[in-house]
Amino acid sequence: MTITALTANAPVFWLLVAVMLAAAELAVPGVFLGFLGVAAAIVSAATYVLPDLPIAAQLGAFAMWSVVAVLIGRRWYIDYPVETSDPLLNDRAARLVGETVTVADPIVAGRGRVRVGDGEWPASGPDAPAGARMRIISVASGVLVVEPV
Repeated sequence: MTITALTANAPVFWLLVAVMLAAAELAVPGVFLGFLGVAAAIVSAATYVLPDLPIAAQLGAFAMWSVVAVLIGRRWYIDYPVETSDPLLNDRAARLVGETVTVADPIVAGRGRVRVGDGEWPASGPDAPAGARMRIISVASGVLVVEPV
């Protein structure tokens, strides 16, 4: 495709880019490509209204509208977060709060290890001998904070 043909069919080209980005957004998890698709659709409309818009200006407009669309989308998701039935789905440590665990290595001077499922985690809390039952009350920097049951 020559540059002349590209500028003559710019609205169609940018509309196809927008559709491809929207389709990719459906195929790939996330919410980023949709914003780029919106930017491509805006450039498609701009090239329809301004058919002699140079390619450099089209690319610049696409870059500018991409940034604007991403910033607007980012702000939207901050103001209106997506509700979920399990907000701790990807926060394994926070999901452990409230669990009862067994001390694996004695907690001495506030430090030790506890058995969680089939693994061990570092723990902090009051001194406790190996085998004592403790409850996880919080997680700080990957260390489980425990208290006696």
